[in-house]
Amino acid sequence: MHVWDPSQYLRFGDERLRPALDLLSRVQLAAPTVVYDLGCGSGTSTVILKERWPEAEVIGVDSSTSMLDRARALDVEITWLEGDLTIWEPDAPCDLLFSNAVFQWLDDHEMVFQRLLSSLRPGGVLAVQMPGNYSAPTHTAIAETVRGGPWSDRLEPHLRESPTHDLSIYYDILRPHTTSVDLWETTYAHVLEGDDPVVEWFKGSALRPLLDLLEEAEESAFLKAYGARVGQAYPRRSDGKTVMPFKRLFFVAVK
Repeated sequence: MHVWDPSQYLRFGDERLRPALDLLSRVQLAAPTVVYDLGCGSGTSTVILKERWPEAEVIGVDSSTSMLDRARALDVEITWLEGDLTIWEPDAPCDLLFSNAVFQWLDDHEMVFQRLLSSLRPGGVLAVQMPGNYSAPTHTAIAETVRGGPWSDRLEPHLRESPTHDLSIYYDILRPHTTSVDLWETTYAHVLEGDDPVVEWFKGSALRPLLDLLEEAEESAFLKAYGARVGQAYPRRSDGKTVMPFKRLFFVAVK
């Protein structure tokens, strides 16, 4: 079990929330009664769901105790559940299963998404966003750093180099079980501030499971090597800021 750091993750909270807002804008449900936020993390997107449908029962589900502790500190009428999304399903059919950037951590998307669709009421919605930038330097530099250091034997089995697919694959997975599927992709050009912002961004997400396997001195060396690679790919601009393009995949599937 990886120990997620809510404070590190939320250093770029506004940028991480933007895809959730874009996904939510395409969900055309008037008055759902039961809404789940899968991989809710610290609860930022879950609160947005509650604001959108204040009369609905809103439940956030996550596997991270530290993230859920942060979410439970929010003064909101939301239920928080700890659950493993590889096997989790709601107790009863629901209206909306919403997820902002979690299913890239799970394997066998065909099985997972078909299981979740079966948990929806007729007319219910499965709305999902996942990163689609695994061929970008942000991620190829992770694999290069893993394979280029003394930690390679330990870390390489934990690499996730292509955990998401082309949107056409998701269409084929979803369409036989739905009445409609809306799919799209967006590349965000995040303008980041501070020293080594790309490193800091991924310390809160894709790097975390790898860093958990390193000793403190090794972690420092790994981050320095990774930072040198992404620093070349994403140089600081003349105003001191860094532009990091980030492609994300979306779909809204109606049962």
